[in-house]
Amino acid sequence: MAIQAMITILKNNDRMMHKRTKFKKTFGGYGKNRKTEYDLPKATPKQLRDIRQKFKEENQLLLLKVIGFSTIIILGLVWLLFIS
Repeated sequence: MAIQAMITILKNNDRMMHKRTKFKKTFGGYGKNRKTEYDLPKATPKQLRDIRQKFKEENQLLLLKVIGFSTIIILGLVWLLFIS
């Protein structure tokens, strides 16, 4: 019985390896001679300042949300602690 199980496991592993080699090159892979190229437009200094300011405002808003949510949870836990 144990030998048959071992044979089945080896066959299954072999089938999985064949499936893996089929799709090995379809996702691009990590070839040494492969170079990633992007056609990004050139940004002016004003656009960069606007983007930087936008990110700063988003980060400040996110920080306020995190602090507010954490405060509410901590106050809730402290309230539960004092009730019991």
